[in-house]
Amino acid sequence: MEKMLATVEPIQWTEAGVVMLDQRLLPGELIYHTYTDYREVAAAIRDMVIRGAPAIGVAAAMGMALGAERSAARTAEEMGAEVPAIADTLAKTRPTAVDLFWALDRMRRHFEALLAETSGIKEPERVDRIRRGLVEEALAIHRERREADEEIGRLGAALLPAGGRVMTQCNAGALATGGIGTALGVIRMAARDRPLEVLVPETRPYLQGARLTAWELQQEGIPLTLITDNMVGHFLKTGHVGAVVVGADRIAANGDTANKIGTYQIAVLAREHEVPFYVAAPVSTIDLTLASGETIPIEQRSAEEVTHIRGVRIAPDVPAAHPAFDVTPHRLIAAIITERGVARAPYEESLRQLAGPARTKSGKD
Repeated sequence: MEKMLATVEPIQWTEAGVVMLDQRLLPGELIYHTYTDYREVAAAIRDMVIRGAPAIGVAAAMGMALGAERSAARTAEEMGAEVPAIADTLAKTRPTAVDLFWALDRMRRHFEALLAETSGIKEPERVDRIRRGLVEEALAIHRERREADEEIGRLGAALLPAGGRVMTQCNAGALATGGIGTALGVIRMAARDRPLEVLVPETRPYLQGARLTAWELQQEGIPLTLITDNMVGHFLKTGHVGAVVVGADRIAANGDTANKIGTYQIAVLAREHEVPFYVAAPVSTIDLTLASGETIPIEQRSAEEVTHIRGVRIAPDVPAAHPAFDVTPHRLIAAIITERGVARAPYEESLRQLAGPARTKSGKD
């Protein structure tokens, strides 16, 4: 299969540190920051310099590798005392995206394996090998995200209509994954051999659709129409939309899916107008420890993100709510597209087959 390259790199590992594109400034400015401390990486995740569940997982893995690489530990024992604090700092950044916890647990387990593998080696060579091993594991996670995106794109493209309009929500593109994207990866793959136009809701209050998805599609040369969030019902009723495809931040065992706020209402409207609603996400996003979406933790962000846009007040000084995600019930989802295959109802069976019978939210097998 021809390899597809992302139009933009949201995160990179370099000798200088972890480099991230500041997504808060797009599309107006293309500015990269270099982070040399794991605490800076944690702040970048929390403050949405980088966002999107798979990309957050990559950032967390690189943050742990950075913490180990820049550690002053002289022995493996000293490093072992630091690793839990590094992981805990990164884990406290954003609660909904399960890829964050999956990546951190994978890095912890790899650290333990490195401790065992190097047990007969003297310090400081042992510490150096552990540091290199953690960097290699973070890079492997990044590489696997890219490969997963391409397979999700290939499988999902087969589900999209032969032409016409599709709708997405928020941003599940290269900016959100570090690859070609999940939902946008499906669209990008499909657009190679058929005429597609993408309807892009703005995704208030953070405007990921208007600022990020529209920008990515424009860079790729894929036709799009930007709409406000309250136009979704109108276009699903009158706009000849053939499918909706979105990403995910956490998928419960029964298929209930948490994604950016506004996704649930799109799914309800899609069902009303008989438009298939698809979720595209890697298996690392599946959390078999949660029976349903009722127990998915929903991040509550600052009310100021509702009352202000880029620091400019747009509402009076009144109370405002900002749940960053909502949960779409599995009954509204036509299929969940992963790199290991396409899951359909009953999701309790199909998701377990794809994710593994003993997979937990932390990624343990």
